[in-house]
Amino acid sequence: MTLCGGVLWGINATVSKILMNTYHASPLWLACVRELLGGVLFLICSAALTPKLFTGALRDRKSYPRLLATAIVCVLLVQVAYLESIDWTNSGTATVLQSLNLLFVLAYVCIRGRRLPGKREAIGVALAFIGTALIATGGDLTTLKLPLMGLVWGLVNSLSTAAMSILPVKLMAKWGNFTVNGITFVLSGIMLLPIVRPWSTEPHLDVMGVGLMVFTVMCGTFGAFWLFMAGVLRVGSMRATMLGTSEPVMATVSAVAWTGAVFEPTDLVGFVMIFVMVFLVR
Repeated sequence: MTLCGGVLWGINATVSKILMNTYHASPLWLACVRELLGGVLFLICSAALTPKLFTGALRDRKSYPRLLATAIVCVLLVQVAYLESIDWTNSGTATVLQSLNLLFVLAYVCIRGRRLPGKREAIGVALAFIGTALIATGGDLTTLKLPLMGLVWGLVNSLSTAAMSILPVKLMAKWGNFTVNGITFVLSGIMLLPIVRPWSTEPHLDVMGVGLMVFTVMCGTFGAFWLFMAGVLRVGSMRATMLGTSEPVMATVSAVAWTGAVFEPTDLVGFVMIFVMVFLVR
């Protein structure tokens, strides 16, 4: 389940790139639509499968501030930053940069535990920084090969993704995966509505475009989040982290196969360094 969730996320990154490039869907429009539709699917499942948790969460006003914070940081910011980084770069690079979230999680753990990183963790941090530098500069430290905005959005995405593994944990333990995802996704989508106005900025979609939108909502958002989180509950966070490397691998492969993305040798070396970091920092 965890492996399949990561694979769907990786494919979804390339599908999003096609929707933005071929059909000129803006990152904000895409984020708003799939948050709202994906959130509705989560809420339907929550009301049908865990009705007590669903009504309990709605009645518990003490959970509202954390739900709102989760909606803003762990859904809205994650979705927008991820799509913007894909738009500025490509699905493979954006997803690999997202893997740097483990560095922020490590920093949080070390600060909270009042300790320094261990040897394996320190090596992982060094590899991550070198790998990111190679991807951004192509090995020439005097130039920036990667678009600056692509790098910035990628780092923002990794930071907000790190928060996603910390902020909603207590909420999900109390109210369940379906309920928390449903409420926060819908809240995030509603926040974007007055800014995006999706009914007036809708891109022209042909049959293929509609099919890609169905995939990004049903499989890349609802299915991927449900499968991955359900798998985490069964195999634990350590194995889930390693299985989650299926996301950047699939994003890179699909980017080359479907969008003609070209990666330089320095990009691939940087990717490998960040993958190794994932296995060391856990």
